[in-house]
Amino acid sequence: MRRVRDVIRLKSAGMPTREIARRVGTAPSTVRLTIRRCEAAGLTWPLPGDVTDTVLEARLFASAGGGPGTRRGHRRQAEPDWAAVHRELKRKHVTLSIVWEEYIAGEPSGYRYSRFCELYRAWEGRLSVTMRQSHAAGEKLFVDYAGDGVPVVIDRLTGERRAAQIFVAVLGASSVTYAQATWTQGLADWISGHVGAFEAIGGVPALLVPDNTKVAVIKACLYDPQINRSYADMAAHHGTAILPARPRRPRDKAKVEQAVLMVERWLLGRLRHRIFHSLAEVNAAIAELMTRLNEERPIRRLGVTRRKIDRPALKVLPESPYVFAEWRICRVSIDYHVEVEAHYYSVPHRFVRAEVEVRFTARTVETFHKGERIAAHQRVSGNHKHTTVPEHMASSHRRYAGWTIERIRKDAATIGPATAALCDLILDERTHPEQGFRACLGIIRLARSYGQERLDAAAMRAIDIGARTYGSVKSILANNLDRRPSPKRSADDAPILHPNIRGPRYYN
Repeated sequence: MRRVRDVIRLKSAGMPTREIARRVGTAPSTVRLTIRRCEAAGLTWPLPGDVTDTVLEARLFASAGGGPGTRRGHRRQAEPDWAAVHRELKRKHVTLSIVWEEYIAGEPSGYRYSRFCELYRAWEGRLSVTMRQSHAAGEKLFVDYAGDGVPVVIDRLTGERRAAQIFVAVLGASSVTYAQATWTQGLADWISGHVGAFEAIGGVPALLVPDNTKVAVIKACLYDPQINRSYADMAAHHGTAILPARPRRPRDKAKVEQAVLMVERWLLGRLRHRIFHSLAEVNAAIAELMTRLNEERPIRRLGVTRRKIDRPALKVLPESPYVFAEWRICRVSIDYHVEVEAHYYSVPHRFVRAEVEVRFTARTVETFHKGERIAAHQRVSGNHKHTTVPEHMASSHRRYAGWTIERIRKDAATIGPATAALCDLILDERTHPEQGFRACLGIIRLARSYGQERLDAAAMRAIDIGARTYGSVKSILANNLDRRPSPKRSADDAPILHPNIRGPRYYN
């Protein structure tokens, strides 16, 4: 339109067509066509102030027929609903050729496929604009995993290999990049990568920017994403916060996407011919190359190394190292224990069937109810056994659980030798000693009602008559038979009461 204005101005000054064409830099035929269009549109110099380039173009080509923007000899088609086309293309398995076939079925004289694609791409290009992000020093650390891994030989005999995953972190302002090889992309390795990144960059940024991977974000949401509990605890320990990228918005973390591309080219390209036999070897090689990238390659536009930009603005590392802990929601079973990694840990019996939170590290297991810690145990390997604190048991359970073979024999010996011998005989006669617990326990408790002296005499009489049950001893005491003299018996039949004499159970 600038050239059209020049043509109108020069023609109004009476300049010949060829001279106008020479000055404007176009063909004389184009100048004549432009003059005819101006005359048909009633345009003269000077043009009114409200005639913008858009208005001028519309008035020049309106007289050519077909409405604004239509040139002579060109047909004008009804424009497809490009917004609807764009929405359809977001659906799974839908392609542009499928959408065009549906369009041409309704508009047989419509655009051909090549023109349809060209017009859609032009419309889409006006849609997708990119905001330039500015990063303050020490503000954000972008984190992600690289798509490709490093093969590691885990069996030298068979040559079996396993791919090591590459964790990548990059600072927003300086692009200081950190990489670490891990076996998996699980929660423990994910947090280990963050801790290693903090130590490598020498501080903690204000924000962590992950994508919406399940290991970091339990539930993705544009407004209120739910962060993994262990991940949030790690961030709180280091004094930073987590700001996930928006769902399905990879440009929010374009910095780490570029860093991943750099790592894949800078690292994997240089390590492609090396053979590694352990994760430590891979990380040693990665650390060497990362040092070269961050220390030896200055930023060209600034002339300084990467670390000098972010480091002064980073927060200091915490004094105590972070201890990885996992959280799990459990329900207390009827035996007041919770299961953690195939082992059972007790809680106070009043919390039976309550929903609790369990925090467990490599060494400890802690149980919380409504934010209050109700139990703590040393962690035990998963052996499907129970770790029980006596204080957590009900009073009746505690009294029963405290009785063992050793305690029964000790308490029976304090009453008298006959009582100890009777309890030993009862325990030895049972297939399992535990089957005699209650009988022995009942006999020992008879001392509360009848005294130790009478009980020991009753035990002697029970041994004499071969009555080795709780009911027999109680009957002897109730009928005062312990106060009567024992029946006469020979010396050979007298029982031998000695702790070193083995009973019949020893030979079974």
